[in-house]
Amino acid sequence: MGVKFFGQFLVARGAVAPAELLKAVELQRSTNLKFGEMAQAMGLLSEADIQRVHNAQRGEDLPFGQMAVRLGLLTSAQMEQVLTRQENSYLFIGRALVEIGALDEGELESHLQAFQADQAPYLVEAVELPPEVPLPEVWEVFADLTYKMLTRVASLPHRKGGCQIVDRLPANHAIATMDLSGAVSARYLFSASPGVQAAIARTMLREDEVETGPQELLDDALMEFVNIICGNAVAKAAQLGYRIEIAPPQIQHPDADGLAVPAGDLGMLFPIHIVSDEQVAMAVFLQG
Repeated sequence: MGVKFFGQFLVARGAVAPAELLKAVELQRSTNLKFGEMAQAMGLLSEADIQRVHNAQRGEDLPFGQMAVRLGLLTSAQMEQVLTRQENSYLFIGRALVEIGALDEGELESHLQAFQADQAPYLVEAVELPPEVPLPEVWEVFADLTYKMLTRVASLPHRKGGCQIVDRLPANHAIATMDLSGAVSARYLFSASPGVQAAIARTMLREDEVETGPQELLDDALMEFVNIICGNAVAKAAQLGYRIEIAPPQIQHPDADGLAVPAGDLGMLFPIHIVSDEQVAMAVFLQG
């Protein structure tokens, strides 16, 4: 069946109706608060505090709670209280479907077992790079920061795909790129469909509605997103002993053929699977 999330799997099997899945997703969203939202609900942080933490996270890769502690907004004990409340209240999509009456307990267990068997070939815990890729530890850092920022900024649940050697980056709505030099000579690329770009722009621009805005504004948000990823990745690479310089990000809207890997370069594609039908991927063109 290919890569699927549990809700998609259930709809494809006819176990639940699309409308039931949407209702369960809404229940899940209202229940599973982000760290900042949970801390605010507990009276520990204000909206201004939350924004201050988000701003600090753009410059340094730290989870929200740890950054709040570093900024003196929470104590370590308060951070643990919030994490415990999040863990205890977390609602999985299967449990949400039971709560709305779309499944019973027995059906949920049976479908979970079938789902786990179906998806076993596609589970990727850690991204392993092909043996011909030089400095794999550097690209693992870039991939890790991409996954983290996609969660923190765009709030898009996703699953990692295995790294692939390619000669072309598939077409997508917008591709933000950044050239890297120094210890490596490469181009980082982040490919986003319209929905993914809009999700990123909503957070970057602090706006609830961005789809009707000019494309240039959405492109600027995507380039800033890539700037945050690569800036943090470069800092982490420096800790590993690799000095990397970054150039200003650029944006492309490729045609239906996508982007070809330049002759002599090594193209690495890191597919990222998300819940919706939107498309997103990270790639690196490593100069020969």
